[in-house]
Amino acid sequence: MGVFEIIGGVLLMLCSIAIIAMVLMQESQGSGLSGAIAGGDMMGREGRSRSMNSMMAKYTKYAAIVFFVLAVLVGVISIYVK
Repeated sequence: MGVFEIIGGVLLMLCSIAIIAMVLMQESQGSGLSGAIAGGDMMGREGRSRSMNSMMAKYTKYAAIVFFVLAVLVGVISIYVK
């Protein structure tokens, strides 16, 4: 296991912890399974306002993209760098 793999693994762990924290800090948008079956009041919420929740959703998407790219890079590095 090389230095690049160790650094990549640590970065992947930090990124995954950040994603988990950001997802847990977001408010629930729906009413769960009961809203999907019975309909609920989901029609009134079409757009999301510029609030802390929308910013957290945007940052979560960016963190997921970084996680994916980092995972691919660590995989490629582990194959080609020995």
